Amino acid sequence: MANTNHEQNNKAGIFFSSTLLLWLVSVLFEIVFNNRKELVCIIAGACLYQIANWVIRYLVSRDPLFVNTSVSLLHSTTTSLSVVSILVTQWLRNGSSEMFEHSQLVDDTWQWAYQALCFSCGYFAYDQLDMLQYRLYSGLIPSILVHHLLLLICFTLALYRNVTINYLLLTLICELHSIFLHVRKVRRMAGIRDAKSRIVRVEWVLNWITFVVARFASHILITVKLIRDAHKFEQGIVLPLALFGMAGMNLLNIFLGIDLFNAFRREKKPQQMNNNHHHE
Repeated sequence: MANTNHEQNNKAGIFFSSTLLLWLVSVLFEIVFNNRKELVCIIAGACLYQIANWVIRYLVSRDPLFVNTSVSLLHSTTTSLSVVSILVTQWLRNGSSEMFEHSQLVDDTWQWAYQALCFSCGYFAYDQLDMLQYRLYSGLIPSILVHHLLLLICFTLALYRNVTINYLLLTLICELHSIFLHVRKVRRMAGIRDAKSRIVRVEWVLNWITFVVARFASHILITVKLIRDAHKFEQGIVLPLALFGMAGMNLLNIFLGIDLFNAFRREKKPQQMNNNHHHE
């Protein structure tokens, strides 16, 4: 069984390492040969999060999972702040009706949206490499590596063609939920596991609220908007790629919701067992 898992991890590692290398060659080609200087922000984002990785590894802990989770928490926090600030700025400037028009979402680019997407794209590349380097995944088809590959393909193609930038920025609202996913991981690694404590209860409430609102519902609404506006898209790869990407993200959200529910039950179980023990 151990050998089978090891072989599966090796196969997954080879495949996802190859796709990451191809992605990097593609980005560098665009920057160098097509003079796409604006794409340098992707490399800058990857370097920024790699530097954060080294700082945490040197100053706080050398545990690969702790370091990876801490950098992910940094990305979720900075991305959430940037996405919310961009959306609020646009809301105040144009109002919600004009803001979510098809032409605005597909052909236009809100101020700083392109750079925010580039930095997130760089993070997903960094995180993919870090997980592959320290084998922070398991199975033949690790969902986290699939998630990152899916986002890298969708984000990078959109950045190359400079279309649907605002649509993709809206998908990053889910990073609000990712904050609490990573906080939970860090909290458990720090040994805070008492399900009765106020901090854990508040964290779970925020975890569920942001999962439903910022991740599950927002991605469903984006998918519905794409389907309703399907006739407004020009013929080509943009709409099929967008629908494929959102279908993949919605499917992964369902799996994440199941994992989250199972984790919630596991954390509640020790508390129930302790209560039963006291009653005896």
